Amino acid sequence: MPRIVMYATAVCPYCVRAEQLLRRKGITDIEKIRVDLEPERRKEMEARVPGARTVPQIFIGDTHVGGCDELHELDRLGKLDPLLAGA
Repeated sequence: MPRIVMYATAVCPYCVRAEQLLRRKGITDIEKIRVDLEPERRKEMEARVPGARTVPQIFIGDTHVGGCDELHELDRLGKLDPLLAGA
């Protein structure tokens, strides 16, 4: 299973929804980087995703998925499960 990294904040409803979807998919190991607790990590996020200013920013392995809407769209298209399986 690929490493899941999500840049997030505590109060972001989109972060919560994205995490809920991943948990429903059986993902229990999500590396959450809380940019509200570690503001310097926001610069890291912006360097990894030029132009990104909002959370969540989700990575599955080396693939930048995007945010909550993009994660749900991948699921709707049937592309999330293969990505989570490392395909």
